[in-house]
Amino acid sequence: MVKARFHFHRELNDFLARSQRGHTFACACPKASSTKHMIEALGVPHTEVDLIVKNGRPVGFDAQIEPDDVIEIYPARHAPASMANGALLLRPPLHNADLSFIADAHLGGLAQLLRLAGFDTRYDNNFPDDEIEALAQDEARIVLTRDRELLKRRTVLRGCYVRALQPDDQFREVSERFDLTPHVRAFRLCLMCNAPLRPAGPGDIDGRVPEGVRERHTRFVTCDVCHRVFWEGSHWRRMRARIDALAEAGR
Repeated sequence: MVKARFHFHRELNDFLARSQRGHTFACACPKASSTKHMIEALGVPHTEVDLIVKNGRPVGFDAQIEPDDVIEIYPARHAPASMANGALLLRPPLHNADLSFIADAHLGGLAQLLRLAGFDTRYDNNFPDDEIEALAQDEARIVLTRDRELLKRRTVLRGCYVRALQPDDQFREVSERFDLTPHVRAFRLCLMCNAPLRPAGPGDIDGRVPEGVRERHTRFVTCDVCHRVFWEGSHWRRMRARIDALAEAGR
């Protein structure tokens, strides 16, 4: 065994034993342990970490721990200013094209809000963890979950442990984490299927829209997967106000 000292910053302390929170503490580590192994052994999923500083220098997850190392671990988006250069972080910054998600069975309400805001989000409350892991890897999706063990899986490269319990609060949390507000494009995706919506022609709405609605509205969109038709009625306006308020709160 080798002894090293660790200090986890900010919200990473939520994952630690109470006695280890908020200060530097010593820990015995098996020989040849990597920083990733020890960070996760202490309870912190690697997806929550953006920067590891070992004896004053940034290192990767594969760096081996040596006797008397001092290791500081920083969460996503909270690297110290002196090391905020993207080249020093463990993952490159995300771009709009990278903002696609897969949510676990506990986050159905969050998945719908993300779709409402225009973010490609896979969700099925029957997805087992193995399938979530495989889809995240194959489709380059960010895993959203309240299961920290899922986020510790080696092939899960990007993820977020969602702390909030209510969907609106969860959306705000994820929006802040991944800076979603500039990329919100509401009513682009079907809330049920996650498929793109397209303008509906007369043949798409015949027999599928109440006559009174058809008389009051001229613009309709439809989903080619579930064949639902949507229009800008009172429900649409309530959803629009909801997502606008959530996006505004993330500015």
